Amino acid sequence: MTALRRVLSWFPVLQRRRAHTCLTSSATCRLLHKPPPRAGGAACPSQLRAFTLSACRSRDITDDLRGSGVHEEEEEDEEDDYFIDDSEVEELFRLHAPAQQHRVFVVHPDVKWGSRKQHLTTAELMMAEAVGLVNTLDNWRVVEQLILSTKTPEKKKIFGKGNFQTLTDKIRQTAGITAVFVNVERLLPSSEREFEEAWGVKVFDRYSVVLHIFRCNARTKEAKLQISLAEIPLLRSRLRNEMANLDQQGGGSRYIGGSGETLVEVQQRLLREREMKIRSALEKLRRKRSLLRSQRRHKEFPTVSVLGYTNCGKTTLIKALTGDVGLQPRNQLFATLDVTVHAGQLPSHMTVLYVDTIGFLSQLPHRLIDSFSATLEDIKHSDLLVHVRDISHPETVNQKVNVLRVLKNMQIPDRLMSSMIEVHNKTDLVDNYQLLEPDALPISALEQRGLDRLRTAVEDEVVKSTGKRVLELSVDLGSAQLSWLYKEAAVQDVQVNADEGSAVVTVLISAAAHGRYRKVFPGR
Repeated sequence: MTALRRVLSWFPVLQRRRAHTCLTSSATCRLLHKPPPRAGGAACPSQLRAFTLSACRSRDITDDLRGSGVHEEEEEDEEDDYFIDDSEVEELFRLHAPAQQHRVFVVHPDVKWGSRKQHLTTAELMMAEAVGLVNTLDNWRVVEQLILSTKTPEKKKIFGKGNFQTLTDKIRQTAGITAVFVNVERLLPSSEREFEEAWGVKVFDRYSVVLHIFRCNARTKEAKLQISLAEIPLLRSRLRNEMANLDQQGGGSRYIGGSGETLVEVQQRLLREREMKIRSALEKLRRKRSLLRSQRRHKEFPTVSVLGYTNCGKTTLIKALTGDVGLQPRNQLFATLDVTVHAGQLPSHMTVLYVDTIGFLSQLPHRLIDSFSATLEDIKHSDLLVHVRDISHPETVNQKVNVLRVLKNMQIPDRLMSSMIEVHNKTDLVDNYQLLEPDALPISALEQRGLDRLRTAVEDEVVKSTGKRVLELSVDLGSAQLSWLYKEAAVQDVQVNADEGSAVVTVLISAAAHGRYRKVFPGR
């Protein structure tokens, strides 16, 4: 069997000193991706090619960390076997990418009762979101959609026998379909296999569709690594499906080259090695991010994390608050995957850092959120959270519930949850908008309405959380006091006494900065 010959061809390399971590030779990669010689036997399932990458080369990730200050940790990790370089990440992306275009049939299981029934939304709105997810992808097009009721969403086929047959007939009668999107959080591997056998096309769930959207929008190495980690469960599911097919032919349990490992065991081990490499690389990037946070704290820049449901207008709001022309908001789901930081000024002239975060979505498995924990970790270390809601969206209440649920699962500190500012964005899209939640702030980030009130609210909460205070300090204009205060604090007002060559300066300053000031300028 071709699949067995392929594994046999790399097994001698797997027995090297680093066999149980990862393989370093680029020649090995070429060997793994080179088609085996023609011989008798069944063709290798195309999905198995995705797993060969786990035996590819491993080189140092520390080039990206040099210059960040993590020198001691780099030296300690010189002998770490789990490194991934940029070319390997790109190769992983190319191998695991779904087809570039699909004509998609979308089916939404409408749960009638039980714990899985959605009470804050409707089947029609959930179908609209599913269609929106597909349309986010270039060259993917929804050709048909169907809402089908079910009383047994936990069963392998999800639908009852009659409805499943109705769905199968509908799919077979619709011309040109290349994929079916079942709008559920996560399909069981056995369900995915049975659906693909029944319908003859590729089957996706929300996990795999959103993951592909992430893939298309990923720009940085960290985002790509996090997506690669989130793909591991999908690869394991495909492996189980392929091995089930091979076992029917007696191939899955065959031992490979006298190694004492079966094909199944080799592939599972390679996936474990892949996961360890990715987690190790992400841990290094996590340490780098932690260092950057420490540097920001040292400079005493308060951080404000702007979060919300995907496509609620977070990036547009940050651009409006900071005037950062480099920000290019897009009317698209999950346009932001990487945490970006942007400086802005508050009414007191205090500089704050606004953190643009990844958007949230309903019905996503915790595993997918966990894969982005390194990115979302910045939220926990903020001085303030700003929750942006698209108040024009018909599901705005349900979206709020989902965002708060994710924050709770992330174990965000109570101090941040209690001080969080809720913003009602896109009021310009609502006819005769009326504020029904008195604690929320209505704005239009696009038209820059309501931003002054938001800045004031942010300043009030930041001052509370950081312990800064307003002081009036007398300074000698002939000394460096005034320039020091401009550099280390937020100068709000300067009353100059020209006759005495002095001034009274009103500043917003932290206790630590005030202590340094008194040390540099004793007696002042």
